[in-house]
Amino acid sequence: MAEGHFRVEHDGAIAILTHARGAKRNALTAGTLRQLQGIAEQLREEPGIRAVIIRAEGADFSVGMDIGGMGSGGDAAATPQAPVVQARRTAELGARLMRALREIPQPTICAVQGIANGGAACIATACDFRLGSRDARIGYGEVRLGINLMWQALPLAIQAVGLARAKRMVMTGALFDAATLLDWGFFDEIVPPEALDAAARRWAEAFVALPPVAVQMIKRSANAWAGALDQAIMHADADQWLLASRTDDFGEAVSAFFARRTPQFTGN
Repeated sequence: MAEGHFRVEHDGAIAILTHARGAKRNALTAGTLRQLQGIAEQLREEPGIRAVIIRAEGADFSVGMDIGGMGSGGDAAATPQAPVVQARRTAELGARLMRALREIPQPTICAVQGIANGGAACIATACDFRLGSRDARIGYGEVRLGINLMWQALPLAIQAVGLARAKRMVMTGALFDAATLLDWGFFDEIVPPEALDAAARRWAEAFVALPPVAVQMIKRSANAWAGALDQAIMHADADQWLLASRTDDFGEAVSAFFARRTPQFTGN
């Protein structure tokens, strides 16, 4: 079954969600976020599914939001030129997606190859388990565009790697290699690129063999405990984006990206 940029396959009790926009390095758009949210919500209504794999075609899991699409098409409402009321609603798309992914009852396994940056790193962080190919590199690159990490994803990054390491990742926007992230606890396992799909299936099959009611209750309780204050504390990250996206530094970062030059930030 195809759902926009996604392909959804059912293999027995395993659902496999594939981001199939490899020609664009699986760059994310507002439409992509809505599609994935809809799929995640649909999975809640499929009791026969006991494990979910999220993967992507091509060399990269996803390079993050499609900067080249800013100001056009489905992402136009997310640009600083949009009316503030609409920009804020669109800025909350990511947080709604993250909640939908976290609320999938079944165990979720994310298989990451190549680069997973920005929103793609957030999607991986929202999953229960993360497997990486040895060439995987993960980063939260928003700061390099002069904006904050959104999608209420900061608490999940902290839970994944700890406070200091999460600060390092989010505040620098750098890409970190698979071996480092395995040591930090972000990845649960790393494997050769050609073995990634098989490893994800192995993890999924292990959960399929377990009693689903108990597994899903444990997941729900663990997530509720770990994220008890997340939404209360992070509710304003969309408003932080509205401020940051209207700074001169944001405009400079986007201009520098398209001109392939080093941006010069002023703090304005």
